[in-house]
Amino acid sequence: MAKVASIWSRLGEVAGLVATPLLPSHYLALIRPHVRQARVEAIRDEAPAVKTLVLRPARGWQGHEAGQHVRVGLAVDGRLVARTYSISSAPERRDGRIEITVKAQGRVSNALHALEPGAFVTLGAAGGEFTLPEVPRGPLAAHDVAVGMAWRVLFVTAGSGVTPVASMLRSCAARGEMPDVVHVHYARTPADVIFGEELRSLAVDHPSYRLVEIHTATGGGHVSTAGLDALAADWREREAWACGPQALLDTIAAAYAGAGRADQLHVERFRAALAVIPNACGGRVAFATSAVATDADGTTPLLHIAEAAGLAPPHGCRMGICHTCDASLVSGCVRDLRTGTTIDEPGARIQICVCAAAGDVELSL
Repeated sequence: MAKVASIWSRLGEVAGLVATPLLPSHYLALIRPHVRQARVEAIRDEAPAVKTLVLRPARGWQGHEAGQHVRVGLAVDGRLVARTYSISSAPERRDGRIEITVKAQGRVSNALHALEPGAFVTLGAAGGEFTLPEVPRGPLAAHDVAVGMAWRVLFVTAGSGVTPVASMLRSCAARGEMPDVVHVHYARTPADVIFGEELRSLAVDHPSYRLVEIHTATGGGHVSTAGLDALAADWREREAWACGPQALLDTIAAAYAGAGRADQLHVERFRAALAVIPNACGGRVAFATSAVATDADGTTPLLHIAEAAGLAPPHGCRMGICHTCDASLVSGCVRDLRTGTTIDEPGARIQICVCAAAGDVELSL
């Protein structure tokens, strides 16, 4: 019976698709059932060059946890392209919609900014481990007894890095379970604070949530261990979630490691943290399917090498998360730029957005 129900569900989705003008995203949803389409129902400005898209996923969307991200795809210049964005809305939302908040800073994000209500995009499944642990039900005083210091929380965000944390805060507020939170957020000016008005209201409505805005354009400074001491003297005793530019994450990671508290820090990166590979040597890269070959150094991701050679391999996050760009290694050797480890086993699946040539290499692209 379950199989029959599944068949009828798919037939219903096909009927829904053919009842409206078909877009590339519709065909993709038919070919790859784990990819769903979503209708853009509203768009609103959040800050300069930042918009929130309110999306209604099609049937079959499995939901998300606060802090997770999703791969969003659309047609740009006749090609289906995708990028990964944090979901900024709370999972407790009851209207079946989700939100992504996008800063215009690239081809895909600019294309998303140009959409109008009624447009369609594709959605992958929600994923990511930048999430809060399960919250026990009951008064916060009981939480303190049950989990000690675990619910004394520090959020450190900058710019659009606030988006997954906004989902967490909205989720806590929706459940009426706001922990003891210090939230340090960096932005150029008050007007550049994404969700600024909402966050300030949240701080008024929930005394356990303390928002600290640092405005860098007016001399507010940048994150440092001394700065953390001044803003949250007990930061070493707080479990922390940080999202923002690489420099911010490196600094707070060093602070927590120096305090012997590295296990209390969770980070979400805009791009992969790459290891420094001294004297890395590249080689000749051959793309077997495309019959294209080119030279590569030992530090440039193979995705960039392929694009520079005129290829258009599928990709999503460009930082080693979504595996959309995976290709098979035919021969040769590549280096994972995040860890410095080499991969030379024929048939191995290679994430070309975070791997570089380590000598001559042939890929199934």
